[in-house]
Amino acid sequence: MPDIDDTVARWLTEYDSPGANVATLLCDRHDPDGIAFRFVDEDLAGSTMTYGELADGSRRLATALAERGVARGERVAVLLSKRPELVLTLMALWRLGAVHVPLFTAFADGAIRVRVESAGVRLVVTEPEQRPKLAALDGVDVLETGAGFDRLVATSAPAATSETVGGDGAFLELYTSGTTGKPKGVVVPVRALVAFHSYLHYGLDVRPEDVLWNAADPGWAYGLYYGVVAPLVGGRANILARGAFTPETTATVMRRFGVTSFAGAPTMYRAMSRSGSTEPIPLRRASSAGEPLTPDVVEWGRATFGVPIGDHYGQTELGMAIGNHWHEDVARPIRAGSMGHPLPGYVAGTLDGQIAIEAAASPAFWFRGYEGEPEKTAERFARGGRWYLTGDTGRVDDEGYFTFTARDDDVILASGYRIGPFDVESVLSAHPAVTDVAVVGRPDPEGVRGEVVEAFVVTSAPPAGRQALARELQDLVRDTYSRHAYPRAVHFVDTLPKTPSGKIQRFLLRQG
Repeated sequence: MPDIDDTVARWLTEYDSPGANVATLLCDRHDPDGIAFRFVDEDLAGSTMTYGELADGSRRLATALAERGVARGERVAVLLSKRPELVLTLMALWRLGAVHVPLFTAFADGAIRVRVESAGVRLVVTEPEQRPKLAALDGVDVLETGAGFDRLVATSAPAATSETVGGDGAFLELYTSGTTGKPKGVVVPVRALVAFHSYLHYGLDVRPEDVLWNAADPGWAYGLYYGVVAPLVGGRANILARGAFTPETTATVMRRFGVTSFAGAPTMYRAMSRSGSTEPIPLRRASSAGEPLTPDVVEWGRATFGVPIGDHYGQTELGMAIGNHWHEDVARPIRAGSMGHPLPGYVAGTLDGQIAIEAAASPAFWFRGYEGEPEKTAERFARGGRWYLTGDTGRVDDEGYFTFTARDDDVILASGYRIGPFDVESVLSAHPAVTDVAVVGRPDPEGVRGEVVEAFVVTSAPPAGRQALARELQDLVRDTYSRHAYPRAVHFVDTLPKTPSGKIQRFLLRQG
């Protein structure tokens, strides 16, 4: 059996070399007859795309994109649902050495504009249903799926070569929300494939015979890293299913397509566990990421799937770094409330109560800092750059089991999404009736979403009109920023608790 350290070292040699080529690593080296993706439409009809089809289509689209001016290093935003055009577009961009900027399809135009402007995007690839969100963008070219897109793929000559960008070269740029300021840009280099492959292999234990379904949206890190990139680098196939989540449709997809390995957010498992409609579905592996799992859901998983649900921990800046890993070489008994052990390639510990990664000792660690944000970057490193601070508090016991205790900042974890209070506050403060506002996350009273967004608003509006104002504010966030971030409760207060320096004391608002 291969030594774990040797395996990680081999991946490092492949993915962190000057000759690293994204299109080769993720597509061209694989069996052209092998399945790259399984697609499930809203009506639950299925189709597949082979690596050969992905290679040919992306080569042709790369030629068309190059004719539109896309070149090495260019940031291109993609606002697409989980459809074949999504993966064709991403592979075409990587053939050109361009950098993919993901846009979540539930974003409204405000969240889209922030990311497009921050990344310096000049081209957005989208679909007809999403196109209206781009109307207010100035100086941005738009390529829309449909008949014209299909003609480009069918009639363009296939690109003969692909760009070699090397291990230091960027191929993704994501944005992560914090408590203050605009979302921060996280540039993902090709060497991050070490971390992604390690999680696919050791964390998820995806084997050639598995039917993998990572149900997370590729507009966010977990879905993009481990529903698109990691399966590609490992030569595995993932299901990309369109349509809104319901416990019933999720169970139907699992059964109809023979899913053996499922990964999703805790909110999905919680909703399924409380729906009362999920009959036993045998799985080989079940994994969760985004926020801690409660022991009752873990045990429900054992009864429903025949295996417990493995709780895994990571960040946009890390990928998955700690978990209850499934591969037999690293698997250990699951303990209630623990998120497991460091992934091969990472060395983790705690520093002043924070979960931390020992950067120099972790060959899978790839984060070098936030794009154009040296001060924010410095806040993430300690002891001369030796340790990366996650911003999450936790503990580790004598046997190396890690337990998450709390966030060390005010980021809201709702349904697996990380929501920055500042982003929502910026939208709400634009309303003329709002004189001051603070946004926090509080426990979901229904016990499904983890946390829900709640807003505390100081207003000049008379009490009689505040119920209508609350609905206006909710709609404002839902319609102009993002559906997943709107405040499910709006509280009107006379003042907000603040420090002498004027900083909002959100912890007091969370306490109620």
